[in-house]
Amino acid sequence: MSHRVCPWWLGYFLANPIRRLVHDPPALLRPFVSEGMTVVEPGPGMGYFTLELARLVGRSGKVVAMDIQPKMLAKLRHRAGKTGLLDRIDARRVPGDGMGLDDLKGQVDFVLAFAVVHEMPGAGRFFAEASAALKPGGRLLLAEPSFEVSEREFAVTLHLAGQNGFRVESRPAIRWSRSAVLVKI
Repeated sequence: MSHRVCPWWLGYFLANPIRRLVHDPPALLRPFVSEGMTVVEPGPGMGYFTLELARLVGRSGKVVAMDIQPKMLAKLRHRAGKTGLLDRIDARRVPGDGMGLDDLKGQVDFVLAFAVVHEMPGAGRFFAEASAALKPGGRLLLAEPSFEVSEREFAVTLHLAGQNGFRVESRPAIRWSRSAVLVKI
């Protein structure tokens, strides 16, 4: 699999409202996220899904969004501030060798990993960290771009998830993606 990081300037394209024709955040996220939840989103870019996550968790919830690119996080904070959602978002810069979630061990309800695991240097480490942060029964929505990740590579990714305490609950159809809902065992 590729481990190239999406360039920061591509974030403008990914945050474009026209993208809703392909990936509609409310429709994708409502089945998994509700008021008061703690949600983790690695690789949020400029916040395309982050803002909807913040709306769904409400005032009593929290979204922890981490990225390795300061420009992505700066734009995410700017967009969240304009929409009045910044107080619900903990935007963290991480060095790239992990997510830095030790402070959330066993506290996370949901992880959104949308088009990001293939960019990480170690999918196994990602799943280990996500599993440690999630509560028992917590869910992880994994979606990888089908033009970047082959079916065989996705099968390897699911195998790594299984080795780190997850089972596949379902394989939802998400346009242009290979996807799975994983549950922490």
